[in-house]
Amino acid sequence: MAEQSPNRAVRQRCCVLPGEVRLGPEAAAVLSQDLRLLADPIRLQILDILAERGGEVCVCDLESALPVKQPTVSHHLRLLHQAGAVSVVRKGLWAYYRIVPSDMEARRSRLLTYLQSLSTDTQPVEAMHGLRFA
Repeated sequence: MAEQSPNRAVRQRCCVLPGEVRLGPEAAAVLSQDLRLLADPIRLQILDILAERGGEVCVCDLESALPVKQPTVSHHLRLLHQAGAVSVVRKGLWAYYRIVPSDMEARRSRLLTYLQSLSTDTQPVEAMHGLRFA
């Protein structure tokens, strides 16, 4: 006779039923986009430099501080800007970048809430702390 799991009652289903998924497709897509944006070492270094400086940083300073060529720096800055994580101001020939605090706070809140839910919570992710995935 097979042993029964101590956490499962007799005849209890072991499968996830429709409607029992905590993380819906929209929320999963938003979290995935957040993680993808932050999953590159160069983008993390760019964000770290911008956060350390606390204000606008010239693209020329970013290019000299990073171990990649100018086109790669520009590519990553474009992705960060398109995602709303950084803003850019053009002054003459140069572009100056800064972190958008409200965007980074929203990403931090979403990711932190979701990661905490993986180990401590059984509520639907969208319902936690009034979290919005938009």
